[in-house]
Amino acid sequence: MLGIRTFDPHSGGNIAYKALTHPLAAERLDVLARQLASAGPVALYDPHGLAGTLLALLPRPITVAGIYTHDSLKVGQDRAGHALRPVVDLRQTTARAIWALDFSQAAMCARLSTSLPPGVVLHTLEPVRLPVAMLSVAHVYLDRLNFATNLAFFRDDAEFSTRLVTANYWARYGARGVRLWLRLFDGDGQVLHTWEQDVPGAGQAIVIDSAEIRQRFSLPAFTGQLFIHAQGIAGHDVVKYALETRGRNANVSLSVTHDANAWPASRYANLPAPAAGEDVVLWVQNSHALPIPAGSMHLNRMGQDALVPIDRELAPYQTMAVHMGDVLPGLAWPEQIEFRAGGYVVRPRYEVTRGGRTRIAHLNVQRADLKPDPHIEKLDPRFFGRGYLLPFPVPDPARYRTLLLPAPMAESLSTLPVRVDCFDAEGRGTGSHFPGCLARDHATMVDVGALARQAGHAELLYDFREGGTADGWLHALIRYEDRESGHVAESSFGSHIFNTVMTYRGEPQSYAGSPPGLSTRLFLTAACEEPYSFCWLIYPASGIWHAVSDTSLHLHAASGEVIACEKIAIPMSGSRLVRPDHIFGAQALRRAGVGGYVIIRDTTCRLFGYHGRHDDGAGRFSLDHMFGF
Repeated sequence: MLGIRTFDPHSGGNIAYKALTHPLAAERLDVLARQLASAGPVALYDPHGLAGTLLALLPRPITVAGIYTHDSLKVGQDRAGHALRPVVDLRQTTARAIWALDFSQAAMCARLSTSLPPGVVLHTLEPVRLPVAMLSVAHVYLDRLNFATNLAFFRDDAEFSTRLVTANYWARYGARGVRLWLRLFDGDGQVLHTWEQDVPGAGQAIVIDSAEIRQRFSLPAFTGQLFIHAQGIAGHDVVKYALETRGRNANVSLSVTHDANAWPASRYANLPAPAAGEDVVLWVQNSHALPIPAGSMHLNRMGQDALVPIDRELAPYQTMAVHMGDVLPGLAWPEQIEFRAGGYVVRPRYEVTRGGRTRIAHLNVQRADLKPDPHIEKLDPRFFGRGYLLPFPVPDPARYRTLLLPAPMAESLSTLPVRVDCFDAEGRGTGSHFPGCLARDHATMVDVGALARQAGHAELLYDFREGGTADGWLHALIRYEDRESGHVAESSFGSHIFNTVMTYRGEPQSYAGSPPGLSTRLFLTAACEEPYSFCWLIYPASGIWHAVSDTSLHLHAASGEVIACEKIAIPMSGSRLVRPDHIFGAQALRRAGVGGYVIIRDTTCRLFGYHGRHDDGAGRFSLDHMFGF
């Protein structure tokens, strides 16, 4: 496992990790590490607790002569395999170089001036810094806004193209002069091109099209990853986007996935085993500038510890396709696979091919820090009603199958005591099913369309009638199959408490500000030609809330200008299928142009949505959860 600390929900992200793994910083760290490795043993002064992360990310090893701290209470504690020493003892070191793990040379020279042995060279992390022009907050280098970065699966070849879509949402927080620094890696991890893109307009659409990029820079076909660094930003340090994958020519494949999680994790879940006639490929993409040793990552059937190693080394930033049928040939849908990634990759994607059509979805981070919470079973229904809910669409069962597969999403989780409740579009209950208190290694799939018997939505929630434990991180994979065309789409997401004024451990969540989250701001692309966009907008309520929503749909042109606005009302526990081409009309969508989008706004309640694209002629569609800002 890569010995790094990245992100946890309690302390937030380790910004130093992002500062060290930015591709430009990684290049400079390689040069610095080369110098230090040739200097002989190096003493480290670690004022910010970076030693473990830094040593794990070094592209070449150095000999550490000792690690020092100024914190008297930490002297003697273990850090990266060394007992911490007091910094006043630096004068006794026999090391030829001292490396202060701070990004300011001047500050470290001033602090350590009386502690350095004569003739010993003081190094810092200042040579690794990004240029000032790339920083959003120039006076605080490790400010989270300086490292709003993410990675995207990016492909353009004879069969597929990809398109990343988002908007300049930072402007609403006061950002001026937003720009993107972009670096495209090919499948071998080599840099294909690096460029910048200005996004000066407030709310301006951001569209990065693989075909256009390939033509503009005269690039060969590629299947790799795109590194994105948003600069000049405010408010949000997360780069959120929708990623569209389309088949070319006779290939009728179509997928849209959403992403926001830019932190590597130890484990990922909700990777499905292949059904009959399917090829399931896990796209493993090295997120770092150092190789992944063969055998460092593993796959296993969920709930079982028989680990199968990925026995190939990955070069820095390399992309590799791993076929589940080859690695775990005995598994079949609805069994689930766990990916033990060891902290080497960011939010991997998987691709399923069946009958000449493909679909792409993403795995979700499996929490290492989360433990069962006995208080969830005892939550006061006066405060939280039905508690944690995972809402998802149920399209017309006459045409579509809606298949639900609950997924463990914490390493400590051993049981899933769950129930499925179904509702029609007006919020009336249409059915309920208790599949039991499922084990971690379960393979229980629920045909929710058959249970609901009509279009609407369903909610997965906890039900403790047969015991079991909960952790508030309830997830599921939802698969949608078109009975006519054979096209399939799938999504996975987690539960929240919705629309209660009382709060519990950060729920109901808010997109901006502290809980309770009682408002909505969702992003929906608005395509002016097929495949048209749509969203399934759901009004989930854990308890009793407003009888109907007060929802506004704002159509934005690619420039960010609002060109139309419409209102809809959704009954509590109801849902609506929102199609911008129907609501605003084809003429308005053409005026919005390529990159036009809809902001779904509601100040009375929090809605949950699933965004998709559809092409009725080819019978293809996509569906994945929406994002907001």
